[in-house]
Amino acid sequence: MSVFDVLVGQERAVAQLQAAADDARLVVAGEETGSSAMTHAWLFTGPPGSGRSVAARALAAALQCPGAGCGHCEACAQGRSGAHVDVSVVVPEGLSISVEEARGIVAHGARAPSRGRWLVTVIEDADRLTERAADALLKAIEEPPPRGVVLLCAPSVADVFPTIRSRCRLVQLRTPPVDAVTGYLVQSGIDEAMASFAARAAQGHIGRARRLATDEEARRERRDVLALPRSLQGVASALTAAKDLVDAAQAESTALTTARNADEKSSLATALGAGATGKGITGSARGSAGALKDLEKRQKSRGTRTQRDALDRALVDLAAFYRDVLTIQLGAGVDVVHPDLAEQAATIARATDAAATLRRIDAVLACRAAVDANVAPLLAVEAMALALRTG
Repeated sequence: MSVFDVLVGQERAVAQLQAAADDARLVVAGEETGSSAMTHAWLFTGPPGSGRSVAARALAAALQCPGAGCGHCEACAQGRSGAHVDVSVVVPEGLSISVEEARGIVAHGARAPSRGRWLVTVIEDADRLTERAADALLKAIEEPPPRGVVLLCAPSVADVFPTIRSRCRLVQLRTPPVDAVTGYLVQSGIDEAMASFAARAAQGHIGRARRLATDEEARRERRDVLALPRSLQGVASALTAAKDLVDAAQAESTALTTARNADEKSSLATALGAGATGKGITGSARGSAGALKDLEKRQKSRGTRTQRDALDRALVDLAAFYRDVLTIQLGAGVDVVHPDLAEQAATIARATDAAATLRRIDAVLACRAAVDANVAPLLAVEAMALALRTG
């Protein structure tokens, strides 16, 4: 058993990370390693669902484990969950990581590990670092404390500022094969037929596959999205479908964030002495208003990010559907991503040609790029829907 067992279909990365953990264990023991497998800054890259943050957390756990990642000790469990006192996991909730947040990360990472092993900072979505935030983080990477380690996660090397990526050891993850994801789900106790369906529909995205396999609501949302191509007969239907798609993403975002937002506001109010009376309350109220405004700003940014993530998942499903249409038109003889919708894909394939399908795939991908570039979601989706319509 090993902490790296959770990395599905990533044999090369596992070998690289295990060598680093073994090397790090010898460093802590004061032994000569004769190896350069371990370093102080790492960059984990790979497509969505490949397990970038999972790999980073696994290495963080292995660095805290006396056995270099045995997978069953307390240090491994705490390291993977982020509960270990010497493991800090930064999960950006907004659209970017500000310079203030980066300075906080640097200050925290400058201290010595409290348990005598490694002080590990995991930064998920490091591609959200602003330029000033990257500059602030650069100093910590260039001048790390003796046992300080920074683990950055991003979709690709190009998504990280050159000054940062040039100082990191690269770990490249791949989209896990469908059969590997299927096997992982089956080992988790999921029926093989459902596991196979979820792995293929999720296109190798492990988290999405798990949700599709275990959550009927997720499967319903997918069906609603993939009903879109059949409903686009004219301008009016295209605009209606676009609004429905954006509204569904907003509803999912609201469901995921409402309870948390309320809890955060309640906790802030308690921390600031809500309901207290006496001297100094007027000044405290002014401070409370400022803190509440800052919290609401962060929550709004998180809500925007959550909505965009939900919308992007829908667009990925839609692009894959048109990919299935294209494979049928070209007689490619490869497996379709959405086998449960093969009949619908075949109907559209007969009614159009490959050139039209390629234009539709381009429209979906352009919509993803537009939303990522902060174009208003409804405008971006409306433009896509009009390009997808068949009449």
